[in-house]
Amino acid sequence: MPKRICVTGASGLAGRAVVLDLLDHGYEVLATDVTPPSPKLPPRWSRPDLVYTQADLTDFGDAVEVLQDVDAVAHLAAIPAPTIFTPARTLNVNNAINSNVFLAAAKVGLEKVVWASSETTLGLDFGPDGLPDYLPLDEGHYPKPNSTYSLSKVLGETMAEHVSDWTGIPFVALRFSNVIDPDRYDEFPAFEDDPRSRLFNAFGYIDVRDAAQSVRRSLEADVQGARAYVIANADTVMHRPTRDLVEEFFPGVSLKREFSGTESLFSIERARDELGFEPEHGWREGRS
Repeated sequence: MPKRICVTGASGLAGRAVVLDLLDHGYEVLATDVTPPSPKLPPRWSRPDLVYTQADLTDFGDAVEVLQDVDAVAHLAAIPAPTIFTPARTLNVNNAINSNVFLAAAKVGLEKVVWASSETTLGLDFGPDGLPDYLPLDEGHYPKPNSTYSLSKVLGETMAEHVSDWTGIPFVALRFSNVIDPDRYDEFPAFEDDPRSRLFNAFGYIDVRDAAQSVRRSLEADVQGARAYVIANADTVMHRPTRDLVEEFFPGVSLKREFSGTESLFSIERARDELGFEPEHGWREGRS
């Protein structure tokens, strides 16, 4: 099992959580990002089992250098949303980063690549003019990119399949739902007044701590080839029963099963079965 992990995108929301989760579970971490870590990071970032190296992964040489002496990579570096830059820049930068990291992993012979794909590959944004084919959303509701951001993730998954075939390295794509810092949980009650504000991703989310957990479990799981997993919390962002949300906002959509309580419209059964992933944090419990 890999023990020294490179975390790319380590200065971002998910990246910081992944670094700390790995350290807390006995891993050595090489953290890298084009942006230096914030000076507000907790003291746990000052420790001998953590090294930070600034790198630009749009450069293949930088990618090879940061992966040279590690066992595996948790690859989270990317333009993280479709509206930050122009569509073309988002596609080009994300493709460059992914291809460089994947090919560098092949060059140095890593044991495993775990990387951040996205729920957007499943057809987001949803709304009256863009309903899902069925519910709950699972890995089979793919590929349905609706932006160059989601297209970059679909292309990344295709690249991962082929590089895995060429090399035998397992590649794990994590299709993260909307990653939420628990400091934002105070915002959630307001969604009851404006449920359409969360219709875009079928009322889903993933606590950043559980996103980090899923990365660690992917590094530890016995996975072969290239596999993709939906990573979401087990509940929605709403108080209203999920059945009521489906009736109001997804009329006529085929249901693979009935929903009870406030359970998520995303299926995480594959991640449960193959990774041992189970969400441990949620907005209903607050920030703890």
